Amino acid sequence: MKSKIFRYSLILIGCLISSASINLFLVPHQLLSGGVSGIAIIFYYLFALPIGVQMLIMNIPLLIAAYKTLGKIYAVDVVFGTVLFSICIDAMRFLSNYNVIDDPMLAAIYGGVFNGIGYGIIFRANGSSGGLDIVAAIVKKYYSLNMGSVIFAFNCLIMALAAMLFGVKLAMFTLISMYVSSDLTDKVAAGFNNKKTVIIISNQAAAIADGIISEIGRGVTFLKGEGAFTRERKDIIFVVANLTQFGKIKLIANAIDPMAFMIVQDANEVMGRGFTLPGTRIAEIAESVKQRNLDEKTTE
Repeated sequence: MKSKIFRYSLILIGCLISSASINLFLVPHQLLSGGVSGIAIIFYYLFALPIGVQMLIMNIPLLIAAYKTLGKIYAVDVVFGTVLFSICIDAMRFLSNYNVIDDPMLAAIYGGVFNGIGYGIIFRANGSSGGLDIVAAIVKKYYSLNMGSVIFAFNCLIMALAAMLFGVKLAMFTLISMYVSSDLTDKVAAGFNNKKTVIIISNQAAAIADGIISEIGRGVTFLKGEGAFTRERKDIIFVVANLTQFGKIKLIANAIDPMAFMIVQDANEVMGRGFTLPGTRIAEIAESVKQRNLDEKTTE
């Protein structure tokens, strides 16, 4: 129960940050955000219709479609986030009266930053604010298209409409805001505690692994490999470490085997022993799947 309260509290915080960003930075300069909120903002500029109410109305058929195609668990979370975000948008509309930044370029950047942080917190809590997220999820299910590509395509249409209605200049500022928002959303949702995955191929694999374990205290996994040219079997070291530990791993590997072949990649988020544990929402879904499988076996 406490985990659910914490998760929904994070979704609320994310909705408040994004709503404040839209009203404080974007609306005063006739800039747009992406997705359904962007369409609602266009109608707000043209007809002064409340943004939140529009978003809620536009999301109703999408929520019904989500319930029918994506299941009850997904739909319940989306309903919560959609209603909450719509309420926050209209409740914080008074912020649009405060033109805190005169420069539309800065407004686009700040709007994108805080909007991205808000959305990132929502996604970090495994929530959703509805809109194009639902459309993209449905399209991906039936047509196997990438969700990011689907959302980008819809946002391009919004950009084209904005250029025709409000001019190319403001449309370009909106593009900057969308880019910054998208980048920050990914970073916040994935987590700022980036890790490095390191693969080391060496004839001294055992000695390097012992050095990493004893000097750094980080676990090491051996992968079994074979050279395609020499047909020589060897152990391949696989290790995940943070940025400070990565430097020490390089020193250890170079000291033991200067000819060691090393591959380094970024890992946005690592879950498991020694790192962060899986989110409570993931655990809930996993438990639900296990229970459903158990029920199916019982009925058989």
